[in-house]
Amino acid sequence: MLIIGELINSTRKQVRKAVEEQDAALIQGLAVKQARAGAGWIDVNAGAFPTDEVEKMQWLITVIRQATDAPLSIDSPRPAAVEAGLAMAGREPFLNSISAESERYAALIPLVKKYKTRVVALSLDDNGMTDDIKKVWEVADGLIKRLEDDGVPPDHIFVDPLIRPVSTNGEYGMGALWVVEKITSVHPQVHKTCGLSNVSYGLPKRKLVNQVFAAMAIAKGMDSAIIDPLDPRMMASIAAAEALAGRDQFCMGFITAEREGKLEGMG
Repeated sequence: MLIIGELINSTRKQVRKAVEEQDAALIQGLAVKQARAGAGWIDVNAGAFPTDEVEKMQWLITVIRQATDAPLSIDSPRPAAVEAGLAMAGREPFLNSISAESERYAALIPLVKKYKTRVVALSLDDNGMTDDIKKVWEVADGLIKRLEDDGVPPDHIFVDPLIRPVSTNGEYGMGALWVVEKITSVHPQVHKTCGLSNVSYGLPKRKLVNQVFAAMAIAKGMDSAIIDPLDPRMMASIAAAEALAGRDQFCMGFITAEREGKLEGMG
């Protein structure tokens, strides 16, 4: 499972305060802990500061790089901040995210090419979000083909089917999983990711819902997620689900997690 650690996001009160006060130690701690917990990329978001997002993005990356060389995922709705982040990101840069929306695609595809990034590809076009799950698939399929035509390798594409809260529509969970399964079948080299915790919004015991959904998604072909890697039960659920789904040869990943004490108290 390719994990994108979600914790360095300026919309979180703790992180926003740290950025405002230039608390480098807190940011560095979050980066190092996420990398050690198994995050393949550390997401970096300074979007809560629209008037000086570029400077805040640069500060975040500077202090993170003083503590770890873990690959970074650059997360912003603004192309200027995206470019500033990608220019400093270093090895294996990730863009979170592009979509099939005309303006966003046109602004960001040159940066994807320039920095040879992996990219989260949102199943969203100029018509906005839809409850028609077949339309979600069609947008995703078209976006994959468009990215490939623009020279993005299929294994650099991470499609996000836009997980939405099942508390507002009971079909959202299984609908998204149908899209994941369809992508797995039609585009086997393309990755599938998501902001997984969206599925539980508005519900009690959200972590439990997230853990079960992660296991269900892995069974359908999900091979990446934007999550909190410091949640031990989520990481344990992922390790178990990967073993059960046949994606952990001889269950060595699961066994290693047990030997490292990562499954303690999970029995």
